[in-house]
Amino acid sequence: MNGRRPASPFRDRVLSPGRRLRDFIDEVADASPARLAMVSFLGAIAIFTALLCLPVAHRNPEDFSFAVSLFVAVSAVCVTGLSPVVTEEYWSDFGIGVITAAIQVGGLGILTLASVLGMAVSKKLGVRQRLIAAQATNTFQIGQVGTLLRTVVSTILIAEVIVAGLLLPSFLGKGESIGTAIWHSVFYAISSFNNAGFTVHPGGMEHFTNDPWFLSVIMVSVFVGSLGFPVVLMITIAWNRPRSWDLHTKLTLATSAILVFIGFVMLLFFEASNPRTLGAEGPGHTALEVLFMAVMPRSGGFATMEIADMNQTSHLLLDVLMFIGGGSSSTAGGIKVTTLAVLALAALSEARGLQEVTAFHRRIDPPVIKVAISVTLAGSALVFAGTLAMLHFTRMPLDLVLFEVISAFGTCGLSSGVTAEAPDSGLYVLSVLMFLGRLGTITLAAALSQQNTRRLFRYPEERPIIG
Repeated sequence: MNGRRPASPFRDRVLSPGRRLRDFIDEVADASPARLAMVSFLGAIAIFTALLCLPVAHRNPEDFSFAVSLFVAVSAVCVTGLSPVVTEEYWSDFGIGVITAAIQVGGLGILTLASVLGMAVSKKLGVRQRLIAAQATNTFQIGQVGTLLRTVVSTILIAEVIVAGLLLPSFLGKGESIGTAIWHSVFYAISSFNNAGFTVHPGGMEHFTNDPWFLSVIMVSVFVGSLGFPVVLMITIAWNRPRSWDLHTKLTLATSAILVFIGFVMLLFFEASNPRTLGAEGPGHTALEVLFMAVMPRSGGFATMEIADMNQTSHLLLDVLMFIGGGSSSTAGGIKVTTLAVLALAALSEARGLQEVTAFHRRIDPPVIKVAISVTLAGSALVFAGTLAMLHFTRMPLDLVLFEVISAFGTCGLSSGVTAEAPDSGLYVLSVLMFLGRLGTITLAAALSQQNTRRLFRYPEERPIIG
């Protein structure tokens, strides 16, 4: 014997590229998957900021501003849509391409991409890799993560191809060349399904107010994209058996439908007689445009009317809808519709004197209610702090500033005009809000949901006076 250990097939497998990638991700994520999510998104933002700082990304290189480049990179990666500049006028074709790529990366999620890459190389996910993927998708049933990751990628790509195909006739009908029409169709498909809200036409969505087909496709794309991948997965698996859908899917669909209906009725009441928005429009056009605007606060960010021209009552309504946002594990922002549903059900149960919170013949675990309260309070605190900072830096009216702050926190992208007039300090504040709004509540909910600390003793019970 020469003293050397014989080669081991197991050892060779350990040293394979797929295993190395998995081990590297495992080591980085050991301390905190939430921290890995934050670092990954910060890394993506840094890369896209650097690309948008290049002279080739600007139509006029003399207009360079680091604050603008950083802000737009954050807005794209966090799929928000706010922009201090007019996209088609400020950025070159290369710059718009970078923004499109940033939207796609942000929509998929950095951790989702990393997990999918590991799965593609090694053909399967390890247990810890599944936990990391669960952190990225906010799914805590380990056995479903591999399926969910494949659904994330396939759903986004298939949906974007379908949306692009549906939008293509609108651009061809406007006299655009085949190449330009395909590019615009792809851009708006990516921007809408990922709830990003970026546009590349003068006036944004106002350019398409006379094209009901285009508005309808964009509206449906935004709504489906905001439902969340767990909901899409459940509907895909059991589309013909609604009774077998899980509680999360039922709550998401029911609450989303209620919010869109409330938004439609109230916006129609507030804006139908407003001469600056819908007062001069016909009934059919008004109904479609109001429905479009009722869907957009879910995090879509497209607008067919000037937000500054809307009534303050509409502003307040949109504030509430943007703060709520869309479905969990989706490209939408906000505290999420299931958070609102759980809080409302808990309040209703308390008012009825019930000991348990139930919905659709299912009991909601008490720790879930605590997580919903924590997420809502954290979101409220961020909005309050951001509003104070923006009022200080911009000296603009509270109504408009609050709207912009909630839009940034909810990664919605609807703008009252504050972003375009804000100084660099204001852009930095909004950038932080977009980043925390995109990841803060998700990682907070994940961290709280995974905690399971038990005390070995109990304090005496006492009930303080509430209300």
